[in-house]
Order: sequence, then C-alpha cells, then structure tokens
Amino acid sequence: MTLSPLNRRRLQSFKNNRRGYWSFWIFMVLFVVTLLSEFIANDKPLAVWFDDGLYLPIFASYPETDFGGDFETEAEYRDPFVAELIQEKGWMLWPLVEFSYDTINLELPQPAPSPPSAVNLLGTDDQGRDVVARLLYGFRISVLFGLVLTILSSIIGIIAGAVQGYFGGLTDLLFQRFIEIWSGLPTLFLLIILASVVEPNFWWLLGLMLLFSWMALVGVVRAEFLRARNFDYVRAARALGAGNVTVMFRHVLPNAMVATLTFLPFILNGSITTLTALDFLGFGLPPGSPSLGELLAQGKANLQAPWLGLTAFLVIAVMLSLLIFIGEAVRDAFDPRKTLAPGAVPAESAAMAKA
Repeated sequence: MTLSPLNRRRLQSFKNNRRGYWSFWIFMVLFVVTLLSEFIANDKPLAVWFDDGLYLPIFASYPETDFGGDFETEAEYRDPFVAELIQEKGWMLWPLVEFSYDTINLELPQPAPSPPSAVNLLGTDDQGRDVVARLLYGFRISVLFGLVLTILSSIIGIIAGAVQGYFGGLTDLLFQRFIEIWSGLPTLFLLIILASVVEPNFWWLLGLMLLFSWMALVGVVRAEFLRARNFDYVRAARALGAGNVTVMFRHVLPNAMVATLTFLPFILNGSITTLTALDFLGFGLPPGSPSLGELLAQGKANLQAPWLGLTAFLVIAVMLSLLIFIGEAVRDAFDPRKTLAPGAVPAESAAMAKA
C-alpha cells in the first residue's frame, strides 16, 4: 500500500517522537502478550501426551476417565492423583504460570494474601489467587473494554457532531442545549447508581458507560463541520446534486477525522480509568472477574500485603502513561505545522488568498 506524501510526513512525524513511537510498540507487545494469557497463565497444561495420544486441554475438555481415572467430569490436572496417572504413561507441558485468574492455590505456606514466592511470583490476593495471572487477564479486559467503548462512543460522537455542525441553526441549538444538560450530570454517581440497580457484566457496564462517553468528540467534530460546511468543495458537491449524507460523510468527514484521531488515545485512556474507578468502588465488573481496580481495592483493604496495591498501581500507571505518550505522538503527527512540506501553504489558506 502506497502512502500519500502527506501521510508519509505524518508517519515520519510520529516516528520522530521517540517517546510516543516506542510507547506504541511497548503497548502493542504488552497487549499481544495479554491476548495470549491462556497460554501464559492457566491451571490446565498446554499439552498432554498420554498413552501415545496428544491432548490439548486449553482447546477442549477431557474427562478424567480418558486418563485412567474414575469420574466422567473434566480432569483436574493439578490433582496429584490425576497427575500421577498421566505421568505413568506420558507427560504434561505446563504454561509459565500454573494458575488461571480464578484458580485458588490451596497449598499456600501461610494464609492468603500470601507474599511473593517461587510458586506465586507476585504473591496471591486475599482469596489465594495468583497476582500475576490476575494482572495479565486484568490488563487484557481493561484494554479490550476501553477499545470497544472508544470505538462505539466515537461513532456516536462523530455522527452527533456531524449532524450538529453540518445543519447548524435550530438543530445545532437544540443539540447544544441537550449536551450541556447531559454533560452537567454527575456521571460517576449516575454510573454507580445504575450499576447498583442491575447486575453488572461486561456488556451491561459497556452500555451504561456509553450513555455518557459519546460526548467526548462531539465538540471537536461539530467545530470542524461548522468550519467546513461553506467551503467551495462542499458547495460544489451540493450543486452537483449530492445528498446531505453523502456530503457529510464522504466529503466533510475525512477532513474532520484529522482532529478526531488525535483524541482517540486520550478517550481510550479515560475509558480504562473509569472502568478501574468503578471496579475499585465495587460497582464495575462482576465479583471474581480479573480487574485491576479490584486489585487496588484489595491493596487498600490489606495494607499488610503491599504487593497487591503496588503491583496493580504500577501496571495501571504504565498502561496509562504509554497511552498518553502515544496520544502526544499522534497529535504531533497530525499537527499541520509539522507535516506540511517546507514552504507549503495549507489548502484553505491558499483558497482564501485567491478570494
């Protein structure tokens, strides 16, 4: 795929911001690693070789009877009896961390929360669950939640801002009054109230937060459409018979997206922060879900176990810092002062000079 000269300059500007450029790659590596959490932290082996047959417990469930046991239920591979049966006729390949996010270690040397050890590298939480596993799964669910919320809220915000800015007049006036009222509501308190009324899960929580998060881009898109709706190319499209929807989303929106894209990393940052805050207060994901905010809450409740709060805080701090650095690099990449060729004049300025 060949990039245009302008996009090449934008890419080069992004690369020139070394902090943002390397933050992007570090964040992507961390995210890809967490996408593979089942292969890194799991209470099931990656592979089992038994009686000249290969079993993949991560992808399929096998009853204990397949390995010479007595029960038709799924094999418990951490059970010493099952492990001994398998080792007699084969072997098991375990992941780096032999615990999933909800696995309780019943062989702790002291009551939970247990400090870091050779078995639990970052210790366990107050229920005996491995902190490394919960951090891996918690990082993944936080980023996925933030990405889905950012995409959906951006779509709604762009459409709302486009309608406001393109039509203007009474439409813009009514929309602005509604947004002023809606944005003036105490968002976090309303989310807490709504989350306490319904039993929260990933999709319910996503829908509740979407009620308020879409307003982040409305003002930016509205301003771009108000500025561009009377440009010559828009008037020409109308004169040629193009409908309002075509003009809005085919001709005006690509120009408005330049400013919009610079906000997306910061919106993602805010989405993750809100989820973490709700989890910390106990109104977020269902109990037992791998959650960074819930780990922070455990650290607050168990001051004698500093590894809980410190590890969760460091992971959240690194994640949000990387996103901020990426956002700054994206902002620089779309800054016309840094992407225009030397001596070039913006198209809008050239049109105004001719007029």
